[in-house]
This record gives sequence, C-alpha cells and structure tokens, in this order.
Amino acid sequence: MTLPSTYTDRNCSLARALEIVGERWTLLIVRDAFFGVRRFGDFATQLGLPRAVLTNRLKLLVREGVLARDDNGAGTVEYRLTDKGVELWPIVRALMAWGDAFYSPGGMKRTLRHDLDGGLLDSEARCQECGSVVPVEDTRIEPGPGFEPVNADSDAVSAMLNRPRRLLQPLVPARASHADESK
Repeated sequence: MTLPSTYTDRNCSLARALEIVGERWTLLIVRDAFFGVRRFGDFATQLGLPRAVLTNRLKLLVREGVLARDDNGAGTVEYRLTDKGVELWPIVRALMAWGDAFYSPGGMKRTLRHDLDGGLLDSEARCQECGSVVPVEDTRIEPGPGFEPVNADSDAVSAMLNRPRRLLQPLVPARASHADESK
C-alpha cells in the first residue's frame, strides 16, 4: 500500500522520504544495489519479487534520482546508486543492525569492516582498528555469525553475495545472456 500523495503538502520530510523508499521491496532493491547488484534479472533473482513490481520500483528510483539507469548500447542495462542513493547507506545500515539485534538470534547476518585494515565498524561506521569513519566505498561486507547462505549453488550472483566483498563493487558474473537486461 502506498502512502497518499497528500503527504507532500504536509510539513514532514519523513513522509516525503517514505513516498520514495517506503513501499515494499524498495529498500531491499537499494540494499542489493549497495551489495553490487546492477542488472534487472539479478535483482529479480535475488529478491524473488514479481517483475512488474521490480520494473515499477526501478522506474521510481530512477525518476527520483536514487538510481541511475545505464545502457551500454549493446542491450545491457545496469542500475547504479547515485550520490543521492548512496546517502541512504546510514539508513540501510541502521535497519540491518536493528534487524540483527531483534530478529537474528544467531548474531549479525552480515559484518561490516574497514576494507583497508579489516577493523570492525561500529553503528556510526567508525573503524574499531584505526578510528576512522569509513565511507561506503571503503566498507567490506562479509558473512556474520548469523549468516545463512541463500541460493549459494543456484546462480553466480548469489554465490558472489555470499562471500566477502566491498560495497558498491558491481557484481559481474560470467554469463552471456542479456535477455532480461533491457528492462
């Protein structure tokens, strides 16, 4: 259910923000974009959502400047976070931490580390090793103690997502099919 558009007339920035990222699946698309997912078919495979919903959410995120749609001219379309989209990282990180704290009895699903020195990041993205506040592009995500691999053997993208990697690093599995890339 979407929020009524009348919220834009009210004096509430949170309501306006929720009009963009508050619909079901939208923050998961943004999360996967941070994890390096870029292609329509890969978002669809990872999230298991209806393609029509994915198409609508991607169009909204592009229209609002959260994602950019890049067409290489050879039929391959990729979506990448814009600077505006990258600004959502503290929100995504906080929601992941909240979910770990209250819904992951086995511990954190994914651990965030400073890629340069391997130090764990705290809730403010500060490295426990060097004390630096670590930007998104220098953050490595890896399986945590509560991590349960999903689709590990079913596709190359899932296998890549189940291994340590830097955020925002594009996932580019070796494959030739571009049938779903033009959405």
